[in-house]
Amino acid sequence: MSWVALSILSALFLGIYDLLKKNAVRDNAVLPVLFYGVVAGAAVWLPFVIWSAVSPASIPFPFFKVASLTGQEHIWLLAKSTIVSGSWLLGYFALKHLPLSTAGPIRSTGPLWTIFIAVVFVGESPGRMQWLGVAVILVSFYAFSLAGKKEGIHFHRNHWIWFMIGATILGACSSIYDKFLLQKIGIPPNTVQAWFSLYLVVVLLPFYIGWQKGLWTKTNFQWRWSIPLIGIGLLVADILYFTAIRDPDSLISVISPIRRMSVIITFFGGVFFWNERSNLGWKCCCLAGMLFGVFLLNLEKS
Repeated sequence: MSWVALSILSALFLGIYDLLKKNAVRDNAVLPVLFYGVVAGAAVWLPFVIWSAVSPASIPFPFFKVASLTGQEHIWLLAKSTIVSGSWLLGYFALKHLPLSTAGPIRSTGPLWTIFIAVVFVGESPGRMQWLGVAVILVSFYAFSLAGKKEGIHFHRNHWIWFMIGATILGACSSIYDKFLLQKIGIPPNTVQAWFSLYLVVVLLPFYIGWQKGLWTKTNFQWRWSIPLIGIGLLVADILYFTAIRDPDSLISVISPIRRMSVIITFFGGVFFWNERSNLGWKCCCLAGMLFGVFLLNLEKS
């Protein structure tokens, strides 16, 4: 399967993952939802990590064989888990307090931040069509803020909006870091996912313990079956994504915009499942503008 097809399938499962997240955090405590979700994902890989360490030759399917890593490679994967944990903590809290039809489009601006980071820190030079795409996304984002204002959500004053923007920027950093891990360092996709899943539990455990001990305001927690499905949905979306990036012909500047097409699923999921129909026509136009901007980003490779 081509890396483009893998990216499209990853976007589909990423959208389903976002719907599961919204269901899980709606009127629920965020930290235990996030923690139990990552535990579910880690529980899938932990037996194979142990099996690979004890008797790798006896594993019947190569996909589940986790490669051994150096100490430095473990540090790199721990760093990835830390970046993603920060993104998720911000994103989960934002998702709890924002309509999905608002949070999803903000998240769809990820390719904009990926290009910005690539320009400032990696030295890439976007072409004219990419700069046009950036401009279209920014204009659409501003128009979207006007729609939010009609619902009482003031983008410049609402800290949950800034939480979601922060989550999106950290997600963009993670995308560039993924290319480093999978292409430059050459860690196999399944090994990245296995240790990344385990280290997420390590990074988030102190936050969960802090919530348990009441170090900050403790919100009531209600168990829902969407919580473990969050971890499973992410595993499917990410292994498709990691496999796409591992392809030497793949371009992160193309994969990132394709993955953000998941916003279509989250946007209309918010409309149909949670009846988020305020200013629907205006939001659809803004979303279309953002997606068109993402399309322009993909027309010209830097």
